[in-house]
Amino acid sequence: MAVTKKPIPKTTTANKPKPKTAAKKGKRSFGEKVKWFFIKLCLWFFGISIASVIIFKYIPVPFTPLMVIRAIENKFGGKEVYFDHDWEPIEKISMNLQKAVIASEDGTFLTHNGFDFKALQKAYKSNERGRRIRGGSTISQQTAKNVFLWQGKSYFRKGLEAYFTVLIEVIWGKERIMEVYLNSIEMGDGVYGAYAATEHWYRRDASSLTPMQAAGIAAILPNPRKFKATGSSSYINRRKQRIVREMRAVGKINYNAK
Repeated sequence: MAVTKKPIPKTTTANKPKPKTAAKKGKRSFGEKVKWFFIKLCLWFFGISIASVIIFKYIPVPFTPLMVIRAIENKFGGKEVYFDHDWEPIEKISMNLQKAVIASEDGTFLTHNGFDFKALQKAYKSNERGRRIRGGSTISQQTAKNVFLWQGKSYFRKGLEAYFTVLIEVIWGKERIMEVYLNSIEMGDGVYGAYAATEHWYRRDASSLTPMQAAGIAAILPNPRKFKATGSSSYINRRKQRIVREMRAVGKINYNAK
């Protein structure tokens, strides 16, 4: 008796059962999407921030966030929106002013790597006792804040400030940090930078400041909208005298030496 064999149907790729994982291929969970979003955000942030620091190593900083904030404050406060800012190369800025801000704001500027941990510790302990003193921020930290960030005391902003401080210390170096600092810092109400400040306070150019005049500008930096470099209060006059004495201790400035 002959046995008839039934033909075995060929299994094609089309009718093969798809593995369960295939249906999920190309799909990400919400958590994975959030993770990749933050990774991309961080990469963009690092890329843009580093590129910005490199660009401002070579070109003047046209304006800072503080300049914009002050203009908005004055506009909505019904005050005159006054803005005076001109870039001046460091070669044309009086060495007396460079010494004065080091003596007044950051005595170890030429030797530290962006942070003065002794000053920070001293400021922390004094603040714990309820004493009011200026913060322990270095010129490098102040420059990073002025150029790239906003005013404030949150830990998040402080963290960004530390990040930008490291970048400018590595990429710019001390001389460029001082140049940007002296061209961007607030030195009066609506007055920014050494060129505008010397014209505003003394009616002269930034290269010809005497030690006492330079000390006058440096003395008002803690609150330049309240204090005056000329016609000063007794408090500011005492600060001027102290700064002039400390300027002698700064000695010759060499930005390339550590």
